[in-house]
Amino acid sequence: MSGLLANRVAIVTGAGKGLGRAHALALARHGARVVVNDLDADGATQVCREIASLGGEAITDGANVQDLGQVEEMVARAITRWGQVDILVNNAGILRDKTFAKIDLADFRLVLDVHVMGSVNCTQAVWSHMKERNYGRVIFTTSSSGLYGNFGQSAYSTAKMALVGLMQTLALEGSRHGIHVNCLAPSAATQMTNDLLPKEDLLALDAQRVSPAVVALASERAPSKRIVLAGAGSFEQAHITMTQGLYLSDQELSAEQILEHWDRIADRTDELVPSRGFEQYQYEVTRAKDHAARQAK
Repeated sequence: MSGLLANRVAIVTGAGKGLGRAHALALARHGARVVVNDLDADGATQVCREIASLGGEAITDGANVQDLGQVEEMVARAITRWGQVDILVNNAGILRDKTFAKIDLADFRLVLDVHVMGSVNCTQAVWSHMKERNYGRVIFTTSSSGLYGNFGQSAYSTAKMALVGLMQTLALEGSRHGIHVNCLAPSAATQMTNDLLPKEDLLALDAQRVSPAVVALASERAPSKRIVLAGAGSFEQAHITMTQGLYLSDQELSAEQILEHWDRIADRTDELVPSRGFEQYQYEVTRAKDHAARQAK
């Protein structure tokens, strides 16, 4: 047992198997007390037994992340038992993979509800508590499918990119309250991926090779507003960037000019990573003002 997360309390959703199980065990190995949340009571109970065998503390909870009332009760139970919630790992999710032309919109909504609103519900339930304590670590599970797209995963991709937007704003809102918010994009062999990937790749993608990133993002030294990619023991960071682009004067302003200069607009040389959304308009207005000043000379 490591003391990196000693005296911390963590909630991990969807923790009865797969990535959630690996995350819960890793957090416990580093000293955290863990709420193992899963609709599968048997799976959650087994994970709690594994944590106990490591000398850690854990309780199960069967809250459905789609139900805010159940989630609030889960958080209240953790606070009643241990006095606090320091870490939230939003891991619960489902797949309903079909091409956009074939997917039933009820399935599309369900994927959004579980991934997005499930994460919103859990984060809302801990947010005020974390603000009061001036400390918190929130991790959203995004995906390369959301960041870069994947054939046949329109619903999943939509949900996972939505979580990036949520993270970007909550990281700003949480910064003054000691709450660090990040996204994790895992590559792992789980029930959701077993039928999608070659067997030799699945062997490398053990979920335990992702969980060190969760421990790092749950620690006191965690950064904030990061998109961390992890899989097979490799760790990377993704960025939402903005190119230097192209300025068009009023005399040049036209769709034809944009079409003519797509390569320049897309050129990633010296691209920017805005710290907040307002930086786009500030950059654009500054260019317009600079142009006007040069014309006035």
